[in-house]
Amino acid sequence: MKPYRTLPLLLCLVWCALATVPAPGFADTNGAVTPTRPANDANTRKGFEHFYNLEYDKAIKEFEAAQQAHPNDPFAVNHLLSAVIFKELYRIGALDTEAYAADSFLNKKLAAPLDPAVGTRVEQLTNQAYALEQAQLDKNANDVNALYARGATRAMHSTYIGLAEHAWLTALRGAVAARHDNERVLELDPNYVDAKVVVGTHLYIVGSLSWPVKVAASVVGLSGSKQKGLDDLRQATGSPHVEVATDARIVLALFLRREQKYNEALQVVNTLQNEYTHNFLMATEYAHLLNAAGHGQDAITAYRKVLAGCRANTYNQCRIEIPAYGLGEALRGQKQYAEAVEAYELAADTGTDPDFKQKATLAAGETYDLMQKRDSAVEKYKAVIAENSASSSAELARRYMKQAYRTP
Repeated sequence: MKPYRTLPLLLCLVWCALATVPAPGFADTNGAVTPTRPANDANTRKGFEHFYNLEYDKAIKEFEAAQQAHPNDPFAVNHLLSAVIFKELYRIGALDTEAYAADSFLNKKLAAPLDPAVGTRVEQLTNQAYALEQAQLDKNANDVNALYARGATRAMHSTYIGLAEHAWLTALRGAVAARHDNERVLELDPNYVDAKVVVGTHLYIVGSLSWPVKVAASVVGLSGSKQKGLDDLRQATGSPHVEVATDARIVLALFLRREQKYNEALQVVNTLQNEYTHNFLMATEYAHLLNAAGHGQDAITAYRKVLAGCRANTYNQCRIEIPAYGLGEALRGQKQYAEAVEAYELAADTGTDPDFKQKATLAAGETYDLMQKRDSAVEKYKAVIAENSASSSAELARRYMKQAYRTP
């Protein structure tokens, strides 16, 4: 993998870019704008409640109201920017955590074309935030709130152009700039724990690089440490600001999963799913972790609970194919093959992402082979090839048509 694609390993997943609330106890000076946050603004508080429960339209409406009430505050603009970006990332299928547990997100195709109007609005809001931040920094170059807000704007913009546009080099530059802004904040105020979300994320990622790439990064002043990154994120989960603590927990859980620290990750995600009961992604991630940790039967129960919630409209919105595919994986791991095929077929039938549908159909074919139902397996492989003969799934399907799939 090329170094420039490895480095944004999850700076392009910076949910932490949403963390735009100042540390407690910081006194505004030199006429600086008081940041808009849930504790002092009802619209912002409601906006984040909607945001973390995947009610993006309602969140955008609340953040727009807050931004109109506080037109000179870049924090209010950043909150709106975050909702606009993540609504689009959800729509195009870029928020499935399974892709980020490894590096498959780097090559993941979008489930739907980008909306040009969203791209235009992202640029407009980004530029608006930058202008407000710069106006504050022109008055006081050491305004930690303005520096932090600029770091958040840079991180969110990197998130969008990385995950949505796959412009990795541009995303990398923005991510590095976001880190520098947050490091400067911590130099000025070591107690500004919220800044440790972006810094900790970056430290973990650079620390995860191969040794030659890590050395190259150090030459340009980019240090890394997986342990220090995780420690920073753990500290940030203790932030008194709900959105900062939530974002820190989301990123921390993802990195803990990559490190196979499943027990701690399960504890973190369990708190998230209990707080945001209408967010099916949180509940699905908990099931993913159970399966990855080797708790197959518990994972099956968890996936089925999510599917039942989807059917009962417990969640504000639900992409049933995601828990359905996870259920198939868990069932196959427990050698409950017939039920696994049913789950994979449900994922293929309900999914809108062509690549995802192919992957689910291929998995069904593999499972039929494990059941020694060769004719059914070949039928699935033919369906995969017919969907898109040039895909990696089709390549595997052609291989399995020649020689039946066997568990590695």
